[in-house]
Amino acid sequence: MRKPGKVRKFFGTIFILLTVAFTVYLSVIMIQRINAVVLKNSYITIFKNELYICAAFLILSLDIRFGVLTNTKRRFLRAIGWIFRIALVAAAGLVIFFFAKTAYGSFISTPATADNAIVLGLALQNGRPMPDLIERVNTAAEFSSENPGAMLILTGGNANYTGTTEASVMKDLLTERGVKEDRMLLEDQASTTTDNFRNVAKMIDPSKPVVLITSGYHMNRAVRTAEEAGFEYVIRRPAPSSRVEYAANIMWEVIQELNGLKMRLFPV
Repeated sequence: MRKPGKVRKFFGTIFILLTVAFTVYLSVIMIQRINAVVLKNSYITIFKNELYICAAFLILSLDIRFGVLTNTKRRFLRAIGWIFRIALVAAAGLVIFFFAKTAYGSFISTPATADNAIVLGLALQNGRPMPDLIERVNTAAEFSSENPGAMLILTGGNANYTGTTEASVMKDLLTERGVKEDRMLLEDQASTTTDNFRNVAKMIDPSKPVVLITSGYHMNRAVRTAEEAGFEYVIRRPAPSSRVEYAANIMWEVIQELNGLKMRLFPV
């Protein structure tokens, strides 16, 4: 059997190190979140899927470095190895595509405004807002200052053990920033982004333009979900997000995109 060349060994080693490092990075962030949020089961499910993807990338990296999938003299086993290799390459390509698409979409904003802005919530950690949720609030406060007549619709249920919801936390933070209560509406019953938009569509006219405020990495999926809920013209206003956790957040969105693709291809 032909052994991997020096170039292949070099890149294989690089890919192995990158995959292991990213897996450790992802694990540290996700375990911290799982131990701090209310919806632990949902976070655990996402984390498992992320680990499956990391495992697939590690196998592919080992194959690049050592040729493990086809390193056999038996033709039958070598054929199976090639099929597995092609499947891994296709899967990796799909993950990379969604990763790049989500990252690119996080920088797109729409230079327009509207009478209503939907501010999406984010899971509280130990009852406190995450930095990215605070950034969404800051962006909402900026929008409110620029558009004195506009309403803010604050979304997010998932009440913690004290009954505090994501929407109510945002309301308190916005009040501290000078936004008057009569300019805020709360949608604090939903536990998912899909239900957020469905409920908000009953509160305002979805045929009119609406500004969407959420973290940049979440924007692509949020816009699509809003359109599926009946909103006809969604104006993108992305909020800044944590640089340290940016890749982990993009990976979260990749899992959601893959789950959505699975549901569209294989509807229940």
